[in-house]
Amino acid sequence: MKLIGSYTSPFVRKISVMLLEKGIVFEFVNDPPYEPGSRVVEYNPLGKVPALVADDGEVFYDSRVIAEYLELLACAPAFLPIDRHAALPVRQVEALADGVTEAASALFRESQRPAEKQDESWVLRQREKVLHGLDALEALAQEKKLLNAEQITLADIATGCALGYLNLRRIIPNWCVGRPELVKLAERLFARESFARTMPP
Repeated sequence: MKLIGSYTSPFVRKISVMLLEKGIVFEFVNDPPYEPGSRVVEYNPLGKVPALVADDGEVFYDSRVIAEYLELLACAPAFLPIDRHAALPVRQVEALADGVTEAASALFRESQRPAEKQDESWVLRQREKVLHGLDALEALAQEKKLLNAEQITLADIATGCALGYLNLRRIIPNWCVGRPELVKLAERLFARESFARTMPP
């Protein structure tokens, strides 16, 4: 199995964490899609990571699709309930965490542009997405049902990768203020070997 991605992508990290937690042997190919000479488009026509090449040669892309594929392999531990209806709420929290990550990534890319070319209203909109998303995740973490429960799920992994990305890119450095349960969740996840081994350089 081969995982195509970049060390700094939180979506690639999500899949790497799953693979490590499940003990699935894989080869990691570092191929940042924005670098000259990137071959990512050969695996994903959209030119985005992650992409996964299965042992039989079949290629999957988009982290949510890859996550679904990994769960179908039935390798323990499971990060989603087997019942599709029961899995749906967990997938929704995953989508929420991914949405925070997407908005944070957009903010980072915009920050790399010259200041005079940055769109302030667009930046504020992305920032609001991150803040509202974090508030919703904090509420879920407080409930300890779909997120921050005893057994980690795909929702936890996606949230941990989102929080890790906020820390990496210093997007909203004070995100932890007023969100104690997310802080506890992050500390618990970051202490796991899978998260430690996938810490971006």
